[in-house]
Amino acid sequence: MKEVTWKSPSNIALVKYWGKYPVQIPANPSISFTLSAAATTTTLKYAPGNGQIEVFLEGVSTPSFLPKIKTFLERTAEQFPFAGTLDMEIHTSNSFPHSSGIASSASGMSALALCLMSVKQALGLPVENFFEEASEAARLGSGSGSRSVYGPLAAWGTHRDITGSSDRWAVAYDDVADVFKSFQDTILLVDKGEKVVSSTVGHGLMEGHTYAEARFAQAHTNQSELLTCMRNGDIEGFGAIVESEALTLHAMMMSSRPYFILMKPNTLKVIEAIWAFREKTGNPLYFTLDAGANVHLLYPKSHKDVILQFIDSDLRTFCKDGSYLCDEVGQGPKQL
Repeated sequence: MKEVTWKSPSNIALVKYWGKYPVQIPANPSISFTLSAAATTTTLKYAPGNGQIEVFLEGVSTPSFLPKIKTFLERTAEQFPFAGTLDMEIHTSNSFPHSSGIASSASGMSALALCLMSVKQALGLPVENFFEEASEAARLGSGSGSRSVYGPLAAWGTHRDITGSSDRWAVAYDDVADVFKSFQDTILLVDKGEKVVSSTVGHGLMEGHTYAEARFAQAHTNQSELLTCMRNGDIEGFGAIVESEALTLHAMMMSSRPYFILMKPNTLKVIEAIWAFREKTGNPLYFTLDAGANVHLLYPKSHKDVILQFIDSDLRTFCKDGSYLCDEVGQGPKQL
């Protein structure tokens, strides 16, 4: 078998995408920090065959992943028409806990899309824009996966203030002050378990949601304001929008029908501790949340030492087994 390997990062949305139309079209625009350490490494082994697929997670055969992979290959059949003529082994591993709200589907699907793009290239099939095509393919597996193919930031969804923005693929974005290009993201692992409600189900509950239209309009406005803050190096303005976006995301979950809560008691304790620390010390420490209980702490690199000290002394106690991951804004995927 021939093989190709890509390492693709997770990303953390600053303006949240929640709600979509068929197939995998976002109901509102989003923008994210691309991470560095939190990543999925995928090796795709392939040989001529009849479309047999095996999936291995951390070296263990994982047939439960097959339905999602097969749906992805059906959706991307136009881009990867060769997939049905190959037997494939997909070997994947994460540098972070799977299904705990650190966008493992984003990094995983983007890594697989990049591998398939490399196979497409190796087979001599036409490729016009490698990363744009990879982003579009990744979107069909995981919406937020479209953003993982670029760094340091990526924007997905048509937005009036971002040239070339599209609902079909993400675009790289770097029109921000230098302070944001080295921003830190320390991820507090409040809960390592599988989420009680998947993101796919959660997105579906935005259909007919009482506050959906207002939320979609809010995302457009917040993204415009966030981009202004980031261009101007306004960290305080940035933090206020990002925290509001995180809480709005979870408010949509709590007000859907059926309703659900992905935060845990310790999630709220961490948020309150952050607010108290910021009020007391003036340090620019902010939080965001993904669709899960874990808390992403966002702060400038220049404040790293004092904030890591605060995490160890005050926040670590709220983490499962005292676990947290130190990450920062990264430059995107790499072929290994």
